[in-house]
Amino acid sequence: MEKNDTGLATNRRAFLGTLATGAAAMSLGGMAAPLQAVAKNTDRFLPEDDPDAWFKNIKGKHRIVFDATEPNGVFPFAWPRVFLITNSMTGTPDKDNSVVVILRHEAMPFALNSELWAKYKFGDMFKVNDEKTKASAMRNAFYKPAAGDFQVPGIGNVAIGINELQDSGVMFCVCNMAMTVYSAVVADMTKQSQENVYKEFKAAVLPKIQIVPSGVWAVGRAQEHGCAYCKA
Repeated sequence: MEKNDTGLATNRRAFLGTLATGAAAMSLGGMAAPLQAVAKNTDRFLPEDDPDAWFKNIKGKHRIVFDATEPNGVFPFAWPRVFLITNSMTGTPDKDNSVVVILRHEAMPFALNSELWAKYKFGDMFKVNDEKTKASAMRNAFYKPAAGDFQVPGIGNVAIGINELQDSGVMFCVCNMAMTVYSAVVADMTKQSQENVYKEFKAAVLPKIQIVPSGVWAVGRAQEHGCAYCKA
């Protein structure tokens, strides 16, 4: 039994090491092969619906897009809530604001469910710790958080879960290019078909999150629809 446990631990360390190496390889050189795969399979990796139509839902009096390019603590989710709260305090209720959050590049995994976080150790790959366990995240903590998960001194519990923000009208989208590239990295590291891993990523996208061709595409579209830009 002891020998078997040692083997499992060794295999897990090796797996995490290869994922970390894959993440570190996301320089321009490391992205060359995945991007070439995308270029050869353009139709396969485009959203099935019309993402341009989704942006027509931006109609609020005050409009803003939060551009999340990497894990940055609570800020990609706290700032949309702060925007809504302070606009409400100054006379504009949630329903009259339009807020878009773009999850792209290394923030892409926040658009995916906890099952995939656990399976592919996204916490290790993207350097995200779980505030509850103080260890590498094995779940998407920002989807359906428990009451009290996120507390602000002087304010108390804040509703910054993706589902809670969506209930307040916040629009979330995820970069398809990031999904494609990182699924290729995971496929290479785990010796799987890139197409199969990409399908896993796509199936794991959380409810009501729009897949867009790329995050930079979405930044442009949001601004064309009158959104002020804020890096998150």
